[in-house]
Amino acid sequence: MEQSASNIANTTKIDQNAEIIASAIKNSLSVIEQERERIIITHRFGLTGPRETLEEIGESLSITRERVRQLEKAILVHLHIAAEEGTIEGLSAAEKLIIRNLTEVGRVARTSTLAEKILATVEPTSCAELNFLATISNSLCHIEETDRYYSAIAISEYGSDKDFKERADKIVSIIKKQGEPMTVDQLDELTNYEHPSHIAAIASIAKPLAELNGFWGLNKWPTVNPKNIRDKIFVILSTKNEPMHFSEIADAIKQSNFKRKNVTTQAIHNELIKDSRFVLIGRGIYALNTWGYKEGTVSEIITAILKEKGEPMTREEIVREVLHSRKVKETTILLNLQNKKLFHKIDKNSYELAEP
Repeated sequence: MEQSASNIANTTKIDQNAEIIASAIKNSLSVIEQERERIIITHRFGLTGPRETLEEIGESLSITRERVRQLEKAILVHLHIAAEEGTIEGLSAAEKLIIRNLTEVGRVARTSTLAEKILATVEPTSCAELNFLATISNSLCHIEETDRYYSAIAISEYGSDKDFKERADKIVSIIKKQGEPMTVDQLDELTNYEHPSHIAAIASIAKPLAELNGFWGLNKWPTVNPKNIRDKIFVILSTKNEPMHFSEIADAIKQSNFKRKNVTTQAIHNELIKDSRFVLIGRGIYALNTWGYKEGTVSEIITAILKEKGEPMTREEIVREVLHSRKVKETTILLNLQNKKLFHKIDKNSYELAEP
């Protein structure tokens, strides 16, 4: 099958990007005179394989961990100076490529996101190459991965790695205080960034946060990071905001952007039955209990309504109240009202509970 013109153009663009990045990497490493020092940098950043620790490199080179650290620091200073003086051929082109893509996504991005955008891959070596270039560049800054932040790259004109981390922490703090997921527009009202896209970009580097359907919340909240089938059902119903048949819920999950969304209809039905958050309100139709729907047969619901009212009610009032909590046909409600053991008809249009 022939590729479309757009696919061919995109492939050509990715290939060109890869050449620009590879050239900048090669020329940056060529600035390092000693082979041992090149090994330290390539192994520390993972440019040719898995990233190695100071201890691992020291052992392979028969030098101490501290000596590896000292050499690495000195090499990076040397590369910084070379970058600033413009003596690394091809680095400027790579910087422009990275900055152009960062500008499109909000000035900062996870390294994996940037690698996929520029190189159409999230392979560790591709991410390592971008991290290395960001580390030696004066126009970019690399945000190291920690327990709180993803590995990320930002345009240094808009702040240091410390600045971006503090901004991410502020967004986490706002969402925690809010206590529920927020859109970038809501966050925009409480911050002073130029554009909501900047907020989303900064939020994306914070490990405590997750996003789903345009809402940002804490990673532990199932509404933005559902980890099991029940949580996914809850998100689907919350988003739809109306009762759904279990087969519709299954289809919605399969069409969603959830991770691991290949679920069976039977599995969905089983989980709906087990979780008290979901209420059966009709034939295979479920709602959230927070919407005011009640469990039980139609007769049990009519009984509860009359007990709560404490006085006779008209047929129309009973039908209206039942339909608030169950999705059934009006004729089903009227048939249940004919149960003389439960309900006593006072006149042509009024009912009360039958005497025990």
